[in-house]
Amino acid sequence: MPKERLITSELNTRDEKVEECLRPQCFDDFPGQERVKERLKILVGAALERKESLSHVLLCGPPGLGKTTLASIIANSLGAGLKATSGPVIEKPGDLAGLLTTLNEGDILFIDEIHRLPMQIEEYLYSAMEDFVIDIMLEQGAGARSVRLPLPKFCLIGATTRQGKLSSPLRSRFTMTCRLDYYSTEDLVKILTRSSRVLGCQAEPDGMEEIARRSRGTPRIANNLLRWVRDFAQVHKADSIRKEIASEALALLDIDDDGLDEMDNKILETMIVKFKGRPVGLKSLAVAVGEEEGTIEEVYEPYLIQEGYLLRTPAGRVVTAKAENRFGKKNPGFQKQLTLF
Repeated sequence: MPKERLITSELNTRDEKVEECLRPQCFDDFPGQERVKERLKILVGAALERKESLSHVLLCGPPGLGKTTLASIIANSLGAGLKATSGPVIEKPGDLAGLLTTLNEGDILFIDEIHRLPMQIEEYLYSAMEDFVIDIMLEQGAGARSVRLPLPKFCLIGATTRQGKLSSPLRSRFTMTCRLDYYSTEDLVKILTRSSRVLGCQAEPDGMEEIARRSRGTPRIANNLLRWVRDFAQVHKADSIRKEIASEALALLDIDDDGLDEMDNKILETMIVKFKGRPVGLKSLAVAVGEEEGTIEEVYEPYLIQEGYLLRTPAGRVVTAKAENRFGKKNPGFQKQLTLF
């Protein structure tokens, strides 16, 4: 039999290279999050002057706002090595020990989705973060013994989308907690302008603003939409990304002028028409729109609440007057319902 030939594709490699190019490499190239950047610059500057390892930092906030990028920028600013992993990957104490013992003095260990670390792994991190040692149990039963491994002084940067899921002992061991907020349209335009240069596509300011307005205040979404609009413009032989091209391309994705997609509108319309604006529970809403409860709660609700279309109350989810006006529906009992809460 002929020897099997391994067929590989360069597609994933290209995507990773492009993604790395889109990530800023220094604080000056990172638009927005000014207060967070100011704090981190002070931490980094002080660590460089004292020639010490950086204090442990926790980055929290919704997905796609740049937590991983900031960790990379911090490592670049310090001239330190960066080893990245994620919480679900670390399953056993040996996995954690393997990561920690390969670090050099002053290196950074970045753990994404750190709230998903198993509890036993968290407990091993306590001594590693405070005393830079880790105790490993060898063998089991009567012959069990503990070996203490010294660790180089390192910095742990944790990233989480759900800070409340972190245990109090772990959360308190981070010297600084930085929360990232959604970006303004102006900051997203700056990000998109830089990304368009990296991708090598011609773009007009009004085209970048049109994409930014519909990006839910999230750079990751903005860059993904930019790639789609670039492909759309290329296929339609447009010489640059203008407002009209961007609007037409995003309409094809069912993303309207307010940045709401098909499911956002379906959720709001279902609450207004089917439930007549009355408070509705998450489970009932999920069944009505045919979507998972977790997806509604973590993907769609945050933006709808932030934009003022939806409210969470003790009785359930309710739409606001802004949502009713959007669909031309008037529910006279809406304000009365709100006064009950």
